[in-house]
Parts: sequence; C-alpha cells; structure tokens
Amino acid sequence: MNWSVFWQIFSLVFLITAIPVAIMVILEKRSPFKTIAWILVLILIPVFGLIFYLFFGQEYRKQKLFSRRGIKSLSKIRKLTTKQLREIEHAHFPLEPDVQDYKKLIRLLLNNSDSLLTTGNQCKVLNNGTETFEAIFKAIKNARHHIHLEYYIIENDKIGQKTIELLKQKSREGIEVRVIVDDVGSWSLKSWFFEDLRASGIEVYPFMEVRFPRLTSRVNFRNHRKILIVDGKVGFTGGINIADRYIDGIPDIGPWRDTHLQITGDAVAALQVVFAADWYLVINENLLGKEYFPPLSEADGTPVQITASGPDSDWESIEQAFFSAIAGAKKYVYLTSPYLMPPTSILSALKTAALSGIDVRIINPEKSDAVIPKWCSFAYVEQLLEAGVKIYFYQKGFIHSKTLIVDDVFSSVGTTNLDFRSLETNFEINAFIYERKFTRSLLRHFIADLRDSREIKLAEWEKRAWHFKLRESLAHIVSPML
Repeated sequence: MNWSVFWQIFSLVFLITAIPVAIMVILEKRSPFKTIAWILVLILIPVFGLIFYLFFGQEYRKQKLFSRRGIKSLSKIRKLTTKQLREIEHAHFPLEPDVQDYKKLIRLLLNNSDSLLTTGNQCKVLNNGTETFEAIFKAIKNARHHIHLEYYIIENDKIGQKTIELLKQKSREGIEVRVIVDDVGSWSLKSWFFEDLRASGIEVYPFMEVRFPRLTSRVNFRNHRKILIVDGKVGFTGGINIADRYIDGIPDIGPWRDTHLQITGDAVAALQVVFAADWYLVINENLLGKEYFPPLSEADGTPVQITASGPDSDWESIEQAFFSAIAGAKKYVYLTSPYLMPPTSILSALKTAALSGIDVRIINPEKSDAVIPKWCSFAYVEQLLEAGVKIYFYQKGFIHSKTLIVDDVFSSVGTTNLDFRSLETNFEINAFIYERKFTRSLLRHFIADLRDSREIKLAEWEKRAWHFKLRESLAHIVSPML
C-alpha cells in the first residue's frame, strides 16, 4: 500500500473516532487521571481504543441508566432515614458513648444512600470458606418462607452443586426461592443450569445479560454483591462467592483466606431492600409484605448500616464512607483488600492519615488470582510507603477479605475491594458496624493475618529490578480504566 494513502486513511479514522470520543470523555467531567488515560488510549490506538471505550469506558451514573424509580420497598426506608436525620442530634438518639464520634459518618450514609441505622442486630465474623458455608447451609435448611440469594459467582462444582441441591429441596418443600447471578461473573453456567432450577420451582435470573447489541452498555457494570437472606431474619454478605476455591484454595498459590458476615436482626431488612431493588431491576417485580420485611424491633444490639453503591445510586456512597472513616481516624486505620488500586480520594486520605501520625496498615496478597490487578496494586506501594503507610504482603496463600477497621469502634465488612472498579463502577454492598466488641473481634483476625504476612520496607521496594518497575508503571497508567 502507498504510504501516503495509508496515512490519509489513518488520519480519517483518527478524525472520525478518536477526536469526537475524546471530546465526549472531556465533557463527562471525570477525574483528570481517568480523562487523560482514556484520551491517551484513543489517540495512540484510535480504532481499538474506541472499541475498548465503548465496552468499558462509558460513564452511566450521571446518565441515570439504572433507575430506582418504581421500587416500592425503598419508600419506607427513605421515610425512616429522613426521620433519623431529624433525630440524630437529639440526646435520646440510641448511640453508645463510643459511637458518638461517628455521627458524621452515620449522617453521611443516611444522606448518600438512605442507609438506615439499625440497632437490633447480632453480627458474627465468618473467617473462612468452611465457616461460611456451614452457616449458610444451616440457614438454608432452616428456611420457613423464603430464600433470596444474589451472587457474583456461582460455580458448577461441589460447593455450587450442594448449594443448588439444598435450594431445590427447599423449593420442593414449598419455600420461595429467588436467585440472581451476575451474567459475567457466572458466565460459565450453561442454559441447562437455569432450566434445571426453574423446573424445580426456583425463580432464577442473570443480572444484566451481556448480549449483542446491548453488550457495550452492560458489560462494564457488574453485580459484585454477595447476599443471602432467609425469611427476612438472617442475612449474609462479604467476600465469599459460591465455589470450591473458597475452601480448597488455588493451585500454585495456596489456601484462600476470606471474610464473610452473618447478621441476625433488623439490618437484614436493609439487605432485603438491596435484593428487592436488584430483583426489580432484573424482572420489574416488587417484593413487599411483612414476610419479606418483618417489623423492626429497634432492640438493643449491634448498630449496623447496610450500604449499597453502584451505577444505580446518585453518589459513590461506599467510597465516601471509606474516605470519611479514614480521614476521621484518631489512632489507626487497618485495611485488608485483595487489590490495591484506590481512587484519588482514598489514596489521599490514606497518605494524609499516615503523615498525620495515624497508624495505617494495609494487608494485600503477594500472590494474586489476577495478573494485571496485581501489577496495578504493586504500582501504588511505593507512594504509600513514602507517606508512612505500612504495607504487608500476605504469605499463606491468597487473601480476598475486604475489611476496614478504625479506632477499635468502627469496622466494615463487605464486597468492596480497594480499587476503582469496586468503589466507582460495580454494584457493591457493605455493612458498616459501630461497636467496640465486634470491631475487636475483627481486629483479632486482622492481627492473625499480619502474622501470616511480611512487611514491605521502602528500601527493599526501591531495589526492585527495572523491568518490574516498568511493568508496574505501565499498569499504573491503565489502572484508572480498569
């Protein structure tokens, strides 16, 4: 081909693809880091960059692609949260002295996500897959009215088959069973899987099917939530999906270390609201009634706020809560996450806290189940170490827990990783817990994980071979787009 013709064609493709889309990216008013990253991709690889942008880069939160309008279970919660916002400053508001310092955070979550503060709860840390599945199977077996299950991943392996057989058995007993699985996370499930469950009376649907021509508007937004609700009374959430690896570990990496949460009490109603909202989004059906939402007891117990975030919410609520908790810390901030790609606000909060003398520690796996996120995570280590953040690489296999502990009183367990996608794009859910007793129990597990980790020192990290640094730097460039 004549080179002049080639450059003419290339210039034309560039003009009709990269430049218009670059203008679109600029008009979306994202963070400067994301904007620059996408513009570089569009300029350097105009055709493939455009395709990549259409699949993974479009910003739908501001376009209100996912609307909560019509979800009737949200209306009562909003009335209760409005009432709490009026009463939170009153002396009779039910908060222990330890929790008084967290009024600002409680108010934030009431405002940004209608996260009702419930007090009549008992919370239990489930410290691995074995503990988690034992508790989950027990709860399913004891179901008397309904089972609502929503997961990012359900594998057709031993654990997956046992879970499905229990659900089918309960359905045959007349128990209502509803299941939502993420279409991308559980892509390996075949059509017969859904047909088999439906033949047993189970209502099961994929969350946002990724099919042409709707692919470009849906593939980027995944439902990363893990929720199980039984009879509106017992609920579970956390890092564990339904698959053998959460018990057996990963070949060549080792055991799988994770954290899940069991809740009994009023906070289960908030979990139910999140499931009901996703159910409405999937099949346009409202779930209402006291069978699904038992009256709140408002009894003494562990104070909990259940918070969901995603493209269906107006604010990046979990990210804002993390920022507020870290910025308000007085003694320490302890974080565990399988991936370490914090958005600018969280990165700044962590560094500022450490530079202010707060003891900031992060546990991250040294061996990962995902190569590129591992390199991206390593790209943030040096600047965090320079600010005085203590970084620990977990040695006893792969750690997948997603926990935050602050000052002995506040903690969070949920599905949200410390990365861009979890905090800004995915459908996620976290429990925010305000109690010294529970937080200290979670702290004991964190300290045990520290013993199974090695601390990374700045001098050691700076001596890495140049090709490791180059690989991490390149990964850092693309991390805002992941």
